Amino acid sequence: MIVHLNGDFETVDYVQNRSVLLYDNIENEEYPLHWHNAVEIIMPLTNGFEAVCGGKDYKLSERDILIIPAGTLHTLKAQSGRRLIFLCDNNSLIGNPALSELYSVLSEPMLINSSYDKEFLRSMNNILEEIYVLYSNFSDVTEVYIYIKLVTLLARVKEYQLSEIKYDDGGKYADKFRLILKYIEQNYANDITLEELASIAGYSTYHFSRIFKKYSSTTFINFLNRRRIKEAELLLLESGSSITDVAMQVGFASLTTFNRVFKSINGCTPSEYKKLYRTTGTSESFK
Repeated sequence: MIVHLNGDFETVDYVQNRSVLLYDNIENEEYPLHWHNAVEIIMPLTNGFEAVCGGKDYKLSERDILIIPAGTLHTLKAQSGRRLIFLCDNNSLIGNPALSELYSVLSEPMLINSSYDKEFLRSMNNILEEIYVLYSNFSDVTEVYIYIKLVTLLARVKEYQLSEIKYDDGGKYADKFRLILKYIEQNYANDITLEELASIAGYSTYHFSRIFKKYSSTTFINFLNRRRIKEAELLLLESGSSITDVAMQVGFASLTTFNRVFKSINGCTPSEYKKLYRTTGTSESFK
């Protein structure tokens, strides 16, 4: 059940001094359209489950896994059964540049189901079960171990994506796209174009665009915008810069475009985001 809802923004009700939350959920009720600044992972244990994320319907069978990036508008349908719902505060992820390779995993909602390799799906199930056991026996260092498990899960998803590309081309795409993602990370605040990246990779724009989407599960412009908005969130909450200055600092030449993209990702405008932060007194940001 959603405890704190301001419009369609949910303030996740973490236990004091924790930044992770896990529901062993059996509630047969609908969760209305909402978004929050936490990564959400859902795994049904008995019966299926259905969620609508960004207007797209995701139907989960038992042991399927749905990863919902922070800032995603979503609805959870009323349905009987039991499922694990895990949420994690995002500052621990976005604040670590060593994890930038994992950003693409959280660029769009991702359903991991029977279409994936059986051993891979089983390994994902095992990690969530391990998180459940850790959470049920919470101690001073439990959150550290849960964080390690979460990063492991995301890293394995990334490895799986890379292995699928390697299978297609013997590894050429994977190696080049590692370099492309590093280039984006170093230059996202500049005027990067699809044509520029295609040239760096040595492919036609059409071919590069197709491979980029397969590699990152989203389009280049969506990936770039999400990276810029992640940085904008930090600047909005931690600096005295105006919204216009923040827009320019993260690479948007137009304030109108910045506001539109920010709202499409977070469900609110930059000024509303700052207001929500002042109201709740917490930041849970990661996209």
